Amino acid sequence: MVDGLAGFDMGQDESMSYFHTGDRGYHQAWDSRCFCYSNWETLRYLLSNVNFWLEEYRFDGFRFDGVTSMLYWDHGLNKSFSGDYAEYFGLSTNVDACVYLMLANEIIHKAKAVSIAEDVSGMPALGRPVHEGGLGFDYRLGMAIPDKWIELLKHKVDEDWRMLEIVSALCNRRYTEQTVAYAESHDQALVGDKTIAFRLMDSAMYDRMSTFQPADIVVARGMALHKMIRAVTMVLGGEAWLNFMGNEFGHPEWIDFPRDGNNWSHYYCRRQWSLADTDHLRYSQLGAFDKALMELDEKFDFLHNRHQWVTHMDEEQQVLVAERGPLLFVFNWSPTNTYTDYKVAAPKPGKWKVALDSDALHVGGAGAVAWDADHFTTPSPEKFNNRDQFMQVCSPSRTAVGYYCADDYPDLAPRGTSTGTATSSNSVSMMHGSSEKAWPSGPSYATSAAVSAPGQASAAAANSGRDSMTREKSPEEEEEEQRRVTEDLESGGVDSVL
Repeated sequence: MVDGLAGFDMGQDESMSYFHTGDRGYHQAWDSRCFCYSNWETLRYLLSNVNFWLEEYRFDGFRFDGVTSMLYWDHGLNKSFSGDYAEYFGLSTNVDACVYLMLANEIIHKAKAVSIAEDVSGMPALGRPVHEGGLGFDYRLGMAIPDKWIELLKHKVDEDWRMLEIVSALCNRRYTEQTVAYAESHDQALVGDKTIAFRLMDSAMYDRMSTFQPADIVVARGMALHKMIRAVTMVLGGEAWLNFMGNEFGHPEWIDFPRDGNNWSHYYCRRQWSLADTDHLRYSQLGAFDKALMELDEKFDFLHNRHQWVTHMDEEQQVLVAERGPLLFVFNWSPTNTYTDYKVAAPKPGKWKVALDSDALHVGGAGAVAWDADHFTTPSPEKFNNRDQFMQVCSPSRTAVGYYCADDYPDLAPRGTSTGTATSSNSVSMMHGSSEKAWPSGPSYATSAAVSAPGQASAAAANSGRDSMTREKSPEEEEEEQRRVTEDLESGGVDSVL
């Protein structure tokens, strides 16, 4: 490299260079130069760069790329970190780089911005404040999580997915150090690799994503697992959630920037956002589920809640039960089995209701979960999965369903229930994603009707008390709602009834 700052390397002494001299100054795997962080001018240059983006462009956050390469003289190459402290605190650690990162984070935090480190080594205290002896980052990227999903999708059939393996990958992080969870990385979106959606559905994404025809076995599996993978990663993977462009609605293709290998074409240098905006394509349903996840956290704030507890891992039936914040989640990974009365440990007694449903009709599911069903806990004479009570739920195959304790959130009750009419601006019936077309403004957590599970209230009956929106409707909206209800009843369907 002879461009940029590297062009100032005229063979001078290391104390007068931005970079180390000799082999230490070159990163052979990346064909790049390595900064000499002990030099004052190097620190002034790098720190002024951080300050420039904060002051001139009001940046609110930084992602530091390749932090592992900075932390160790060997750049962490060909090294498997086991967690032993000797691997982190020894002669192989670049202390000067650690000091630079501390200084950079101090500047960032004075501007009330956020810093995120890309580190695969698991350096202790990387995500702790500088005054505690840490490097000062707010978050580290959970880089092993996307790798685990690709490993499962490429090398194991669905029946061989183990609950412990999934939980271990998602929960393998340092306590009190915050992690950004993500299901797939930017590398998977680039040419030469495949996104999760593309691995699941491949060529079917080009001609079998219309909602005008029933989903075939490939699309049905892909839609279900795509939602489950995102949900469980967000619930158990960390204290923040990251999504790379287009993956929230299962973009079918890769990104390929203009280069010599593609004759400098811009054709794949894009994201087709129109796919997510087209109602009759299943991409819009995947996007609706992403919206439901965002609204779920907005209302219950479970990502920042330190309470995370996996209460049950059923390897035979492939069911995973976990608590996160005030919510309780049931993940059924079985490709064939639906459990109508599955026994689930509840963290507290009372009435529980559905908060998230990956099987909802408007997100591409079969609608087998009754949203209006009340799940009452039963005291357990002996501890059940370390809890004093349990409840029984319907857990369809390949679904993720979240529950909240209705006793703690009385304002979330639908109209017509025993708790009264919802009138607060924060009152909603369920967190299942909103329909912007139906409710263009205001806090809209609109619902879609669910097909009843055996032994539960019919879908038509469930819909009778579903008008729980929190603002007054205009005459036009009332008329539109009545028209849609009439059409649905006449056609025998109940999808998207508000």
